[in-house]
Amino acid sequence: MSTRRGRAISAARGLLTGLVSGYAALAVAELVSVAVRPEASPLTSVGGAVIDRTPTAVKDWAIRQFGTADKLVLQLGILAVLALFAAFLGVLALRYRRGASLGVLVLGVVGAVAATGRPDSVSVLDAVPSLCGAVVGAGVLYILSGPLGSPASTHDEGAGAGGPGRRGFLLAAAGVTAAATGLGFLGRRLNASSAAGAEASRAALRLPRPASPAPPLPRGVDLKLPGLTPFTTPKGRFYRVDTALVVPRVDADSWRLRIHGKGVTTPLDLDFRDLVGRDLIERDITLTCVSNEVGGPYVSSARWLGVRLDELLAEAGVKPPSRGGRADQLVARSVDGMTLGTPVETVMDGRDAMLAVGMNGEPLPFKHGFPVRMLVPGLFGYVSACKWIQDIELTTFDAYDTYWVKRDWAREAPIKTQSRIDTPRPFARLKPGQVVVAGIAWAQHKGIERVEVRVDDGPWEQADLAAAGPLDTWRQWSWRWPATRGGHTLQVRATDRTGYTQTDRRTGTVPDGATGRHSVVVDVN
Repeated sequence: MSTRRGRAISAARGLLTGLVSGYAALAVAELVSVAVRPEASPLTSVGGAVIDRTPTAVKDWAIRQFGTADKLVLQLGILAVLALFAAFLGVLALRYRRGASLGVLVLGVVGAVAATGRPDSVSVLDAVPSLCGAVVGAGVLYILSGPLGSPASTHDEGAGAGGPGRRGFLLAAAGVTAAATGLGFLGRRLNASSAAGAEASRAALRLPRPASPAPPLPRGVDLKLPGLTPFTTPKGRFYRVDTALVVPRVDADSWRLRIHGKGVTTPLDLDFRDLVGRDLIERDITLTCVSNEVGGPYVSSARWLGVRLDELLAEAGVKPPSRGGRADQLVARSVDGMTLGTPVETVMDGRDAMLAVGMNGEPLPFKHGFPVRMLVPGLFGYVSACKWIQDIELTTFDAYDTYWVKRDWAREAPIKTQSRIDTPRPFARLKPGQVVVAGIAWAQHKGIERVEVRVDDGPWEQADLAAAGPLDTWRQWSWRWPATRGGHTLQVRATDRTGYTQTDRRTGTVPDGATGRHSVVVDVN
């Protein structure tokens, strides 16, 4: 019994040793990342590498299941895996101290490779936080896994039993934990303070008045019904789908944009003052993510302020392919390494494509691209809505595949005509009598002509449309249903102004957006 108890105590010491060592490694790496850049910390760089290498189907599943919490879930998962590895190495160190310590160093090398292999890596210095953390973690593991005061302890390095006793081990582990907590907290605070300049630049920014204001919205564009999505999405409810584990904090005072590449006769290098000093346009535009399933939440609408992109390209000497231009693809690059590819012909066809600096009357929020992001109405976000943009290169689709195209998504992706039932919610319990069914429909750059609803397999009934907003926005609709007792399925379909009616054929989001009709099941009783 005593032997079994001794083994259990030894294993517990090993687990604690591994976890404390791993914790110390991460804390030191976080602190060192202050001297490099926050994105070089192991948790962020490894998380980014995991995102880059995750199969498209798995990414799509994560977005559906976890929504905007997908990044938090990923980070918690990485921490859990690291904790398991650390615990394993701690137990292993009871017999093989040098081997287990070497294992910690190997994990540090993995983190360093992940950091320097990211698209946004700026130099080999990105490897330093992971390597420094690994050295400290290996040292802590080696020391704490030494003689633990048990006569039965054996080690491959021949350590004797006369080292610190159990109490000494616990005090050492507690001391390392306390020190690591302090270092990690300091690293977090310093990394946060490094973004103070960006936050100050946003707080001080006063957006100029647009030279071309948004047309007034017609009365009745927002039905203001309970449960119905508002016409203009508040910034806190605007969807966010991107790969950035750490939201970039870019200082508007140091931001620059370069426009160059094939067909560019006059390369442009702009700072933020140059950009906002130009004539600005203000437009209501609805954005949609290609990962939005039928009836999904990844569609939002806002009033944007920015500079016309076609005018900037024309100033750089760019011509669309239809006028003899040499480039057919615009590659937008973000500060986090993301690349998006947009057809030059689409950007320059007269629609309100812009480099946006404002959203709903204020500077862009950081998570939505401050200081500057790109928007192209009518295209899914992954081919048009580059956040934290810093570079525009003119090239061809044959010459370059962007981030998402390399991951099985289509090169070109116009938004598909879709509609959604917002109220009643799925599985709602309703009373017999008149029930308001309402929702939204969208067909950016085409417009919504008609929305129809049906109950079960009954005839299609035409819904009442809200007043039409601008062509690049969604449209609300409502229908009064004389509900009868029983379980029912409500289904909606939209027809755009080209005459196209939503198909009932269900397809997934890959490669260029989902198709099908949204339906909800309700119980009337």
